Amino acid sequence: MIDADERRSMEQTVRRAIEDAIASDTNADVDAVLTKVGWLELLRDEPDDAIGVVFTALGATNATSSALDDVIASALDRQPRASLAVVLPRFSTWDPPGAEGLATARVASAHELLVVGGTASEPWIATVPSRSAEMTAVRGVDPEAGLRTVSVRVGASDAARLDSAAWSSAIARAQRAIAHQIAGASRAMLDLARRHSLERTQFGRPIARLQAVRHRLADALVAVEALDAALVAAREQPDADTAALAKAIAGRTAHTVAKHCQQVLAGIGFTSEHPFHRFLKRTLALEGLFGSADEIVRHVGRRLLAERCAPTLIEL
Repeated sequence: MIDADERRSMEQTVRRAIEDAIASDTNADVDAVLTKVGWLELLRDEPDDAIGVVFTALGATNATSSALDDVIASALDRQPRASLAVVLPRFSTWDPPGAEGLATARVASAHELLVVGGTASEPWIATVPSRSAEMTAVRGVDPEAGLRTVSVRVGASDAARLDSAAWSSAIARAQRAIAHQIAGASRAMLDLARRHSLERTQFGRPIARLQAVRHRLADALVAVEALDAALVAAREQPDADTAALAKAIAGRTAHTVAKHCQQVLAGIGFTSEHPFHRFLKRTLALEGLFGSADEIVRHVGRRLLAERCAPTLIEL
């Protein structure tokens, strides 16, 4: 376990490395930057800290990376590498994708695809050549995210049984990773709105002194802090329920923060001239990966009704 000082130092190092790379080249290879700072080694030795540090930095910088492939591959006991892409579940779902799903930008250059199919209780896993896949770029709200839809041919001889616990672990890690990325992006949106409120003046004074603006910024901050608390709980008591809770809260947080910050930014917040729109688009795209907030909440609700028992998620 990494102590607090080491984690802060690591967070600063990773974020600075990504920011410097993007500043020198907007099309910088962020995956190469993460390799240089020891991402894979940290993921192997301290996966929870690695996920928190790296994905928060990715969200804060709005950087595009395929690190999610490494998270899932390692959770499935496969060696993460640049030549291995993972087929992700369809938008808003977290079931094994099988032959059709999504993929990060890595799929365009990968030599192999890691595919999980079947059901959550009886999954199978296969590694197939990337040439067996058909892929199409996802344009949608955030084409810069690099997501693709993937259709892959998997033969019966390619598949092997997978422990259902391994797939559950992969889902939980992926949900925590995406929630951290949304948290980083949400703080970035809040910071943009805060700085704008200090710089923008009306009637000779900064709009930050207006009560309505302060209330919106305060509500956004409360939402971000609540998400951080959920992520701490998911890290300290890692299981499927706390990870799903963090992912659902992340989705709701992104919408809350975006709404308040866009109002503070006013007209410029609706244009492509201000960087706010890039973070907004990225959080909307991320919110659909490994279960949207609405789908997770509905799933948990149906389970609670069926079981007639509410689990203790966090020991206070």
